[in-house]
Amino acid sequence: MTAAASPSSNPGLSAQPPSDQGPTLAAIDMGTNSFHMVVARGTADGGFEVITTEKDMVRLGKGSGDMKHLTEAAMERAVASLKRMLTVAASYDAHVSAVATSAVREATNSGEFLNRVKAETGLSVDVISGFEEARLIHLGVLQALPVFDQRLLLVDIGGGSTELLIGEGSTPRAVRSVKLGSIRLTERFFRPTAHDGVGVGSGRPIDDEATRPNKKMVKKCRRYVRSSLAAAAHDLKALGFEVAVGSSGTIMALATLIASARGEDGLQASGLSFTRNELAAVIDRLVASSLNERLNMHGMDDRRADIIVGGALLLEGVFEVLGIETMTASAYALREGVLYDRLTTHRPGDRRLADLRRSNAQRLSRQLDPDHRHAETCARLAVRLFDETEELHGLGPADRERLDMAALVHNVGLSISHASHHLHTYYIVRNSEHLTGFTDRELELLAQVARYHRKSHPSDRHVEHGRLEADDKSRVAVLAGLLRVAIGLDRGHTGAVGDVILTVADEPPSPDYEEWHPNRPWLVIRPVPVDTDLDIGLEAYSAQERSRLLAEALDINVAVEGVVHDALD
Repeated sequence: MTAAASPSSNPGLSAQPPSDQGPTLAAIDMGTNSFHMVVARGTADGGFEVITTEKDMVRLGKGSGDMKHLTEAAMERAVASLKRMLTVAASYDAHVSAVATSAVREATNSGEFLNRVKAETGLSVDVISGFEEARLIHLGVLQALPVFDQRLLLVDIGGGSTELLIGEGSTPRAVRSVKLGSIRLTERFFRPTAHDGVGVGSGRPIDDEATRPNKKMVKKCRRYVRSSLAAAAHDLKALGFEVAVGSSGTIMALATLIASARGEDGLQASGLSFTRNELAAVIDRLVASSLNERLNMHGMDDRRADIIVGGALLLEGVFEVLGIETMTASAYALREGVLYDRLTTHRPGDRRLADLRRSNAQRLSRQLDPDHRHAETCARLAVRLFDETEELHGLGPADRERLDMAALVHNVGLSISHASHHLHTYYIVRNSEHLTGFTDRELELLAQVARYHRKSHPSDRHVEHGRLEADDKSRVAVLAGLLRVAIGLDRGHTGAVGDVILTVADEPPSPDYEEWHPNRPWLVIRPVPVDTDLDIGLEAYSAQERSRLLAEALDINVAVEGVVHDALD
């Protein structure tokens, strides 16, 4: 497959390249309906050239009762598909990144599934939010179509969710994720058309006439779709758009049917633009047809014939509520976005993803934190503490970045109330649409570090913390401990502490410090004021008071110099 965009149309997001050697990566999109993999080589101009692609119709969300549970059969199909794809990726010596979407992020047994994948394939899967999914799809679309210079409305219809995005250049302006998808709607309104196995090849219903959509159910489905889209449409229409782009298998399948109706080659549906009237004509045919009749339609993808009605009615609803007259189909979507995103992280000196994440954290802080300058000061001090204790905690650059951003957002819960604002912060960080660029695990860790900046220490009695792996529990304790001390060092919100000097000693600066861990060394923290005339006794005292979690996490005693010890008695 060759990307259609040119470097001139998509500055910084060029597509098909000269074939200079670069890192070889594979990106796997574990969707609700199908799994896709693309293997590509990075190029000198910042783009990539595709080496090979793989696709399996896995139906991970099939028969799952509104996507709440992954069945044993679905998990077996998923693992088998991943093993095949990893074999292909290994043949090209490609580094593999895999992301999972709505079926996994909504399933109550997602942890069991992810552990099974890790145990049987060795693959660690990133579960991404709907907002992050939309951001990555946007990056993928920009590799395929010359739309970089236009305000773009992106529509991606999956099996379990639909992602909607307004973007300019490579920047998302608004993102909405709606729990509507081709499989979800089929399960709810057109269940007789769904097979017990995977795809049409697993067998057809005995009574083909029962697979013809019931007019009453079609009407109910249309009403449900419009109702579910109303809130997102209200927000997105206010921003306006110049061009509408549709990605995903459902939209590509519909574009292929439209191309076939025109008498064109449906294999070239990527880049094809179609009108509202052309979509309506195809939908009229689909809702009047049985499964066998759909299978015999010229251009029909057999593997989607049983779920295409639900997907088509969903796209019809999107056209209506957003006022779309013409849409362009893109074959590039999530997997290509993941590929491009990961390529930038493998490129020396390229910090676009890290910068995106930090700018999003800053934006959230400035919107919701009454004193975001205090948060910036805490972030600066927390990172200094991290760097100075690196030999003690052994954490890496990703954790340094995580601590920095947790410090930026630790007080956003104050926008709800001061009481228990650390808990409000956790909820906001975990659910904010502004924090794109993170996997589900990354968001969880960020939210927990921010949540434990005050009050109780991390504990398995807290449900979310209890779910973490042992390494991540340790990571949260260290980072939250560093954050607590940093917050104490700006207790007056004045930025009085300019730097910190840390040493490890056998004894505390004076015998007045409480020894928490007998026979363990002392981490001595000396705050340095921005002006030698400043009294930072309050900051030193507050940092000492907040240092217990750090001491426990590092198994060390902590002493902050400059404390008035009478205040500690």
